[in-house]
Amino acid sequence: MGSSQSAQEERHYQVLADRTGFSLEQIRNLHKRFKHLSHDEDTLRKEDFDDISDLTFNPIGNQIVEAFFDKRNFGQNEVGRVEEIGFKEFLTVMSHFRPAGQNLTEEERDRTRREKLRFLFNMHDKDNDGTITLNEYRRVVEELLSRSAGIECETAKAIADAAMLEVASVTMGEMAPDEFYEGITFDHFLEILKGVEIETRMHIRFLNMDTTTMTCGKL
Repeated sequence: MGSSQSAQEERHYQVLADRTGFSLEQIRNLHKRFKHLSHDEDTLRKEDFDDISDLTFNPIGNQIVEAFFDKRNFGQNEVGRVEEIGFKEFLTVMSHFRPAGQNLTEEERDRTRREKLRFLFNMHDKDNDGTITLNEYRRVVEELLSRSAGIECETAKAIADAAMLEVASVTMGEMAPDEFYEGITFDHFLEILKGVEIETRMHIRFLNMDTTTMTCGKL
């Protein structure tokens, strides 16, 4: 019975490997981390991330944690948020931080890049209306600046407003005095990050696991 269960687990891991691009060894390592985080339960909740110091001190740690519970990031064309996730959802979200493979076609590389950028866009488009509004952008900038530099709230707002105006000038060109910039659409987001090698910059490290190498320390 033990060998049968092991074979079934391997088949399950292979399905996950085909879906996410992780190797079987990487999936085994990630499953160990998942079980460590969940205290050996089958699902993870937000509070299970609370004691991870690398996320606590990460300026966008809250957004990273929220991303694990956002249905848009599960690859199933669903919206909304969940209170807990299983290993499949955990692995799917982690795959967004996995470096792109070396032997991808141009079409596959473009698709992977677009998926990563969509993931980043979702992190900031909190209400899922397809636009990162000024208020949403302000919250991101305020959190980044307040946690990393101790800048006052009003100063952070002013910086966010100026940054949004710069984005508007890049994506919209010259605007009429009475024209209102509604916010950053996904197409604008793609334009802003054109030429930025996002594939090598999107990685996270926690619980002694680095997504650039996907190796583990001791439990």
